[in-house]
Amino acid sequence: MKAVIYCRVSIDAQERDGTSLQTQLDNSLKYCQSKGYEVYRCFSETYSGLSLERPELNRLRELVRSGGVDVVICHSLDRLSRDPTHGVILTQELEKHDVKLEAVTEDISNTELGKLISYIRGFASKLEAEKIKERTSRGRRARALMGKIPHGGYAKLYGYNYIKVGTENGGRRVINDDEAYWVKQIFEWLVNEKMSSSAIRNRLIELKAPTKLGGQWCRAAVIHLVKNPSYAGKTYFNTTIKKRPYAKNSIDWVEMPGLTPPIISQDLFDIAQKQLADNRALSNRNTRHEYLLRGRLFCKQCGHRYYGSQMRDRRKNGYAIVPRYRCESKSGDIERKAECHNKSWRVEELNDLIWQHVERVIAKPDLIISIIEAQHQETQTISNLDDELKGIIRKLNALDRDQEKLLDWALKGFPEATVISENKKINSKRNALKAQEAELIHNIKSINEAKANLPKIEGFIKLIQKRISSLDFETKKLALEMLDIKIWIDGENVEMRGAIPVDSDAIETTHY
Repeated sequence: MKAVIYCRVSIDAQERDGTSLQTQLDNSLKYCQSKGYEVYRCFSETYSGLSLERPELNRLRELVRSGGVDVVICHSLDRLSRDPTHGVILTQELEKHDVKLEAVTEDISNTELGKLISYIRGFASKLEAEKIKERTSRGRRARALMGKIPHGGYAKLYGYNYIKVGTENGGRRVINDDEAYWVKQIFEWLVNEKMSSSAIRNRLIELKAPTKLGGQWCRAAVIHLVKNPSYAGKTYFNTTIKKRPYAKNSIDWVEMPGLTPPIISQDLFDIAQKQLADNRALSNRNTRHEYLLRGRLFCKQCGHRYYGSQMRDRRKNGYAIVPRYRCESKSGDIERKAECHNKSWRVEELNDLIWQHVERVIAKPDLIISIIEAQHQETQTISNLDDELKGIIRKLNALDRDQEKLLDWALKGFPEATVISENKKINSKRNALKAQEAELIHNIKSINEAKANLPKIEGFIKLIQKRISSLDFETKKLALEMLDIKIWIDGENVEMRGAIPVDSDAIETTHY
């Protein structure tokens, strides 16, 4: 490596502490020899270290800028400069030209001056980064206020194509028909079939639904998509889709109307958000204790859910920790319009109360038979699905014939642009039909599996009826799920609703 040596003393400290110019030079030459460096030039001067304008230092800097220097050697860092600001300037200049800086007597990074220089450089870099971020954010906000979606990752959204700013009608999204089909499917699966995000992901993978970048679907991507208000035609800037337009921390949101056409209705989007909340409440990950009615309790006064919690109950001898169901609006974790005064319930008491009524439902053979018959009727729809599938196959065959005719057009010299345009339309129709075909095949498979499971369901119900008074926790939970039980709490009154007829009158209770 080609090295240059820089030596300096101040006027009033020339011979102090063995740091004379000659001493510095001798030690620097020995250091270069031990490192195997080739000494190209030596610079020595008597000048204050608080000045950046030094004759020999200027020559050294000019040599560095001209190239051909690999390393600068000084006796100690304060010989190069005593001003940390100047030190920042010099070290950055050396790094810019790929020149190393080494000291004979110390490790530069561990000296107090070196640490100070490092801190100043870090602070300056952070300040510059913040300035760049602020300028970028200001530019994006200006585009948003001008009615244009800022470019970047935010602009790219599954289900849409982005028209770049600067082109005609730029700064907006247009619907991508192929991707929009799957967006609709995801919302419909969530709302109509009440599928979890994991189940939706699995179905997308099974049906080979394309992603924006060609990877595989994941659960987070499904949740990210379903929460995005852009699919209902509402575009916001200056936030992330994890927040909501009506949340407290959304004060800086900028709405950009008309820039994202809706793929679904606002009503469907709102229902989807509610179903997401239902899925979270019913998830096994959301509780450390076994609450039989978890996810099935609702407050009739404020509309929020009830959840299980360990609470202190006052007793004659003091307090006891007792599991209770309470309205989530009292937890302080959610924003509420008004304070809810609905009562909490002891878990054991409400479980027993509800299960007594469920037992009456399960014990009625006519109701159970109606459930089985309804499931049998559902399996009979498979013939309709088969007919629909045959219709789609006929349409796909017709498209194949259309594409063969298109090939004949091309051979006969039809305009190339026309052939390409028609071929694109055919391929778009084929992709949509293929997706429908895959969906129908999946539904037929699911119904066949359900039909095969009917004997198991009948056996399970018979088992419940025989052991109705001694069912374990998991079996009771399964029974509640089968009956789709929902419970509404209104003070001391409890109303139970379900997918099959249950007593619609409020349950008379003695509340403790």
